[in-house]
Amino acid sequence: MQEMIRKILTSRVYEAAIETPLEEATDLSLKLKNRILLKREDLQPVFSFKIRGAYNKIAHLCETEPVSGVICASAGNHAQGVAFSAKKLGIKALIVMPATTPQIKVEAVKSLGAEVVLYGDNYSEAADHCALLQQQRALTFIHPFDDELIIAGQGTVADEILRQSAGKIDAIFVPVGGGGLIAGIATYFKALAPQIRIIGVEPLDSDAMYQSLEADKRINLETVGIFADGVAVRQVGKKTFDLCRKHVDEIVRVSTDEICSAIKSVYQATRSIVEPAGALSMAGLKQYVKERKISGQTLVTINSGANMNFERLRYVSERTQVGEGLESLFAVTIPEKPGALRHFCSSLLNGTSITEFSYRLADREKAHLFLGISIGGEEARREFAARLNNEGYATIDMTTNELAKTHLRYMVGGRSSTATRERLFRFWFPERAGALTRFLADMGTNWNISLFHYRNQGGEFGRVLIGLELPQGDEDELLQFLDRTGYRYLEQTDDPAYQLFL
Repeated sequence: MQEMIRKILTSRVYEAAIETPLEEATDLSLKLKNRILLKREDLQPVFSFKIRGAYNKIAHLCETEPVSGVICASAGNHAQGVAFSAKKLGIKALIVMPATTPQIKVEAVKSLGAEVVLYGDNYSEAADHCALLQQQRALTFIHPFDDELIIAGQGTVADEILRQSAGKIDAIFVPVGGGGLIAGIATYFKALAPQIRIIGVEPLDSDAMYQSLEADKRINLETVGIFADGVAVRQVGKKTFDLCRKHVDEIVRVSTDEICSAIKSVYQATRSIVEPAGALSMAGLKQYVKERKISGQTLVTINSGANMNFERLRYVSERTQVGEGLESLFAVTIPEKPGALRHFCSSLLNGTSITEFSYRLADREKAHLFLGISIGGEEARREFAARLNNEGYATIDMTTNELAKTHLRYMVGGRSSTATRERLFRFWFPERAGALTRFLADMGTNWNISLFHYRNQGGEFGRVLIGLELPQGDEDELLQFLDRTGYRYLEQTDDPAYQLFL
């Protein structure tokens, strides 16, 4: 521990990075009944804390050995940190990025003077190509998190927080991806102010550190969620895991809707729009306060990055309503007869603020409603659903149903009487030209597409919903084909949103 503290205190980050302010979110503090402080790492020259570790690593390398150039694989903030640091130190930088990387991020790295190579559909493929190029060009690899000098550079955030707060804080919420930031912060605080709780925050669908600490060994996730792409790692680092196991108090996990709500909270407090990973610690703080019923404490959250694609704001705004508990979604079955819809609205929705209302005839006996209303919280939702059920309307709460929120509410049409033996799948397609064409060409004419929905969400992967008519006996062949595509997929044939509406 003492050696890491020495490396943090002798870090060279301030040759490139700035000491960012620790600001109070006054309105949010009043709302949450705790003093909420925001560490503004979104104000760094590359809008992310990643510049700290990258510069510290490269600067120390240049002290001890001749460095002809550096290389890394990254689709986001680490890439910009390495590119900025290399330019500052006058050396070459080669950044390998997935071909799915949004153009705004590619141009940002190029503008810093780095050479960019686009390769593969995901980070893993880019990283493999990076390793090949490193050997071919004799470049020095800069790891995004599992390196002591990287960890020490990120740990300077802790030194600033301790000085700026005079140690008068109760807990710090830290976003967790590979673990570099939280490893540095936790090591520093447990050495100098061990009474302060260090709480990591991960997305529910990208929780490698949580699972690793639970298992007491590093876990390699089969799949990772890509909404908070800045923390989407399959496996945390060996060094970072060892430090977190010793010094981190706990990890909390949050949903996509909670992250979207946190982006709004940060915007209202700072007028800054942070990326999903940048709002992760705020999402964890809000959940923690709500569930633990904490009040009167001083809590720190880290705005870790603000490299947000503008196109994602629409999706974030739509999901925020649910994330804040301001919108609830229901599937309701009503009788199919004259006046039934009018009676339902006048007797059960009178005075209720409606956010969405879709109606579709199912058969001559019944019809289905997809309903969004402005009520929030599990208790209010349960009471509303119970009220409808008591009135004879079969009701399903869809507020947490991903198929409904991602696809159903944007689709037109309804159930098809002619689609036979239909199977429904959700896919995560890389956002690159030709991805869909390649999928369809590989599939050939074996199976008929009976349903298709795609909606751009401004990320590196698009969410696609496909229905396929499957002849008897083709089940194994279809699953083998889907596995060969290499795209992440999930069958949703039994999902109630599909069964009722599609």
